Amino acid sequence: MKLYYSPGACSQAVHIALREAGLTPDLAKVDLASHQLEGGADYFAINPRGYVPLLELGDGSRHTEVVALLQYVGDLTPASGLMPAPGTAERFEVIKWLAFVSSELHKVFSPWLWHKETADSTRKDCKEKLAQRFAELDRVLGQRDFLAGSNFSAADAYGFTIVSWAPMLGMSLKAYPQLQAWLARIAQRPAVHAALLAEGLAKP
Repeated sequence: MKLYYSPGACSQAVHIALREAGLTPDLAKVDLASHQLEGGADYFAINPRGYVPLLELGDGSRHTEVVALLQYVGDLTPASGLMPAPGTAERFEVIKWLAFVSSELHKVFSPWLWHKETADSTRKDCKEKLAQRFAELDRVLGQRDFLAGSNFSAADAYGFTIVSWAPMLGMSLKAYPQLQAWLARIAQRPAVHAALLAEGLAKP
């Protein structure tokens, strides 16, 4: 498998999941500003939408969308625990948190807080909403080790990636000690560290 990614972007969630599943993908780095691959190839020729992640399978097919890719990787490797068995309460819980991260975190951060042209009033509203969601996460993580329960799941890979954007955008997480502790726990996982290392975001 080949993962088209940009360091620290939402593609990192899929990168983490692949490594948690024991899969080491070929990596193709994308410059999201120029939409070019290393070497200068046009990324739009590979993905007309221009964003990451994109996962290319062994049969040559190409697939996008973080939540879909996370579920695919989890179902490909049931022993990883990334996605519990279909029809179980545990899987339902993971899917709920994947949806939460996608709609309540990811799409509040992006594109609004990453673009310089976003109005100050919009930035303020987005940050206030995120603060509410961080407080909710802090309460939840005061009662469990991971988002969906006692075990690491695809939801944690996604949540870790997106919440980690906060400091990059000047948003302090000091008011959320349980959320900070969760981030630290995730970062210490060997597969997560390996993904961060491969993306140039961690030291050996």
